Amino acid sequence: MEESAWKRQVEVKKPENLLAKMEMVVANFFADGIVLVGAEMLLRKCSWLRNPPLVCAHGGESSKAFPNTMAAYHIALDSQVDCIEIDVSRSSDGVLFALHDRDLQQITGNSSSRVGYFSTKSYFTFDFVMNELTKTIQNEIKDLHRRSELNDINVPTVEDALKLVSSSVRQVVLDAKVGPPSYERGLAKDILSTIERTECKNCLVWAKSDSLVRDVIKLSSDVTVGYIVMKDPSTGARTHLLRMRGAGVVGAYHRLIDDKLVKILHGRNKKVFAWTVDDEVSMQKMLYERIDAIVTGNSTLLQRLMQDVGTQCLEDGFSLSA
Repeated sequence: MEESAWKRQVEVKKPENLLAKMEMVVANFFADGIVLVGAEMLLRKCSWLRNPPLVCAHGGESSKAFPNTMAAYHIALDSQVDCIEIDVSRSSDGVLFALHDRDLQQITGNSSSRVGYFSTKSYFTFDFVMNELTKTIQNEIKDLHRRSELNDINVPTVEDALKLVSSSVRQVVLDAKVGPPSYERGLAKDILSTIERTECKNCLVWAKSDSLVRDVIKLSSDVTVGYIVMKDPSTGARTHLLRMRGAGVVGAYHRLIDDKLVKILHGRNKKVFAWTVDDEVSMQKMLYERIDAIVTGNSTLLQRLMQDVGTQCLEDGFSLSA
């Protein structure tokens, strides 16, 4: 009787031991899974820290000064941005201005104003634009202590802008605007001549006009060029992703950027610059996508976000070494 009772005890305990082992295996499996998922999430959130994107100020610090003015550039430089994007438009007499048609229209109050019809030889027109720009900024600047910015509101030529910023940042993006009456005719040559005169070794030229970008590639092998990926205004479809072999940079509209796009372009040795990213949610998404530069009209906000996210990543145990 004693032997059979002992056997019954063993037989009863066997299933319990097996069940306990199974429960432990399952628990360990889920624990390992949680750790793995947590590590993957941390890597996705924080891996940009190992190769941070350039902070590229669109028209200078345009959240604090009128875009493409010397004041906007000075504020951006004081903030120690990595990169500045300069709009490039050509006047009717061939002068390259750091100015966008949109900004000129805001200055003049005329929705049909175009830099291409503006002439520096017409002093009346030049004085009018400068006076209107002063009025515009005066209306924007409510704080009397900021009125000192008015000493630096001139719309500079591209040459003057490059002389100011190129030696103080890692990258200068020249965003070439094509418009009437000359359109692309001779524009690539004018831009390259300005780059050569200012000895801008870190200049990148891009444009929405593929024709202009190809002209730059044909005329110079030394200057980095980029093309734009965006939604076609007429069809709503995304423009072709890989369409220019000689371009080293792709400027992509930020809402089109995802992991697949970045992998494709990086696989072809093309850098990805996102434009124009002005809200915090979009900025954070661009960090997670591990792109190469973020063009923004609010570089101060982007810098603060990068600082906050980076600090949190390090506190969570992320290692900067791969």
